[in-house]
Amino acid sequence: MSIRFLLLLAILSMAPFAHAQQKPNVVLIYVDDLGYGDLGSYGATKISTPNIDKLAEQGIRFTRGYATSATCTPSRYALMTGEYPWRKQGTGVLPGDAALVVSTDKLTLPGVFKKAGYATGIVGKWHLGLGEAVEKNWNEEIKPGPNQVGFDYSFIFPATADRVPTVFMENGRVVGLDPADPIQVNYREKIGQEPTGRENPELLKMKASPNHGHDNTIINGIGRIGYMSGGTKARWTDEEVPLTFLQKAKDFIVEHKKQPFFLFYSLTEPHVPRMPSTYFKGKSELGYRGDAILQMDWAVGEILKELELQGLAKNTLIIFTSDNGPVLDDGYEDEAVTKRNGHMPAGPLRGGKYSAFEAGTRVPWIVRWPGKIKPAVSEAMVSQVDLLASFASLLRQPLAVADAPDSQDMLKALTGKSKQGRHALVQHAGTLAIVKDNWKYIEPSQGRAYSPLTDIELGNAPEPQLYNLSEDIGEKRNLAAQHPEKVKELAQLLQEIKEKGNSR
Repeated sequence: MSIRFLLLLAILSMAPFAHAQQKPNVVLIYVDDLGYGDLGSYGATKISTPNIDKLAEQGIRFTRGYATSATCTPSRYALMTGEYPWRKQGTGVLPGDAALVVSTDKLTLPGVFKKAGYATGIVGKWHLGLGEAVEKNWNEEIKPGPNQVGFDYSFIFPATADRVPTVFMENGRVVGLDPADPIQVNYREKIGQEPTGRENPELLKMKASPNHGHDNTIINGIGRIGYMSGGTKARWTDEEVPLTFLQKAKDFIVEHKKQPFFLFYSLTEPHVPRMPSTYFKGKSELGYRGDAILQMDWAVGEILKELELQGLAKNTLIIFTSDNGPVLDDGYEDEAVTKRNGHMPAGPLRGGKYSAFEAGTRVPWIVRWPGKIKPAVSEAMVSQVDLLASFASLLRQPLAVADAPDSQDMLKALTGKSKQGRHALVQHAGTLAIVKDNWKYIEPSQGRAYSPLTDIELGNAPEPQLYNLSEDIGEKRNLAAQHPEKVKELAQLLQEIKEKGNSR
C-alpha cells in the first residue's frame, strides 16, 4: 500500500469532521426587558457590564437593532416563526397556563438548524404556551411545546417568573415533581389553601406595587400572577433560577461540543420579580434591577469561558439581544425607581417596555463570530424577525413561500459585509409604527398616551405622528403637520405590509 494512498485515506476519514467544523455553533443569548441604555457599550455609566461589553468590542454592535414588539410573548413569537406577531391572534402576553401559540407544522428558527444537521436546545424562559389547551395536567408530559417546534432539548419555565406555575420543565415534564403532591394551576379563581399576596401581605419579602396583579399565590415570599397549589418540592426559589439555567446551558455546550449546535439561552433578567442570587444583592447600588443586570452580565461571561474551555469560541457565532425595552416599576417595589441614581435604562430613547416609541423595541443587538466578523459599530437596521431567513441563508436551507413571511435575509448586515439593513420595519406595541430611511410613522390610536402604573409614555395619540430619527432620536418633535406627503407615504406602506406581508 503506497504512502500516497494512505494519505488519501487519512484525508477522506477526516472529511466529515472538517465539514462539521465549517458549520458554526450558534448561541442566541436572549435577555428580558433590557434597555438600550442598560449596557456600558451602549452608553451606561452607572452600571458595569464588562462581559457583554467585551462581546461588543469583539463583534458588531448595532445601533438600530430591534425586537419586533414592545412585550415579550410577541417578540418571541416573531423570533421563532419569522412572522410579525400582530398577524396572528392570541400572541399577546400569555398567562402561565396558555396553550402553545407556535404552529407545529411550520418551519421555525430551531427547525432551520435541525434541517441543517444541528443539535438544538433551549434553556430558560419560554412564554409561548404549552399543550393544546389551557386546561392541562401539569403532572404528566405536556406537549406540544419546545420539543415539538424544533428543539431536541428543552429546560425551561413555562412563562415568566411572576406567573405560576413556578417550576422547571425538562423535555415537557415538571422537574422534581412528587406524584403524591400534584400541581394545579388556575388563572380565574383561587384554588387550594395557599396564602396570597392580597390576603396575607405580611408574608411577603418583596412588596407588590398596587394594581399590577402580583397579589395571588405567594411563592418564595413573592406574590405571583395566578393561583397554584401542590408541587411543593418542585417549586424553584428565585435566587436559584439564573444559576440553574446557566448550568444547564453549559451542560448543553459540553454535551454537544463534537457536533454543530444551536443553543437558545433565554435569560429571565432583568424581568420582575428581580430577586438576584445572594452574591449579587446590593452590588450595583441601583436596587435589585441593577443587581440582576450584574448577574446577567456575569452569566454571559461564564458562557464565554465555557466556550473557550471547550475549544469552541472561534467557531461559535453569538448573538446577544433583548426581547423588548426597559421598565423600572413593573409590579414590585424592588428599589429600581428609588435607587435609579441617574441611570438611564433607555439611553437617549423615548418610552420603554409597552411603548410604540423607540425604547419599546430598539434594544441592544450584538453579534460576535471570531475570525469571520470584524469588530464594528453598524447603523444597519436589523430585526429579530430576520434571524430565521438569515440563518437559512447561512446554512443554505431553502425557504418555502409560506415559511417565515416577514423574515428577510440580513446575513450580510449581521456579518458586517454590508452597511445596508432593512428597507422598512414595522414596530408593534399597543399600536403599529413603521420605520423607513430613519423616518418613523406611528399610526393614530385611541389608546392611553401614558401608563401611570409603569411611568412610561406608550406612544399612542389620536393624530398621526412622524419623527425624523436621524435628527431626533428622542422623538420629541412630531413633524406630521410639516410633512404630510411623508405621512401619506409611510401610512400607505404600512397598510400594504399589513395586507400583503413583506417580500423576500
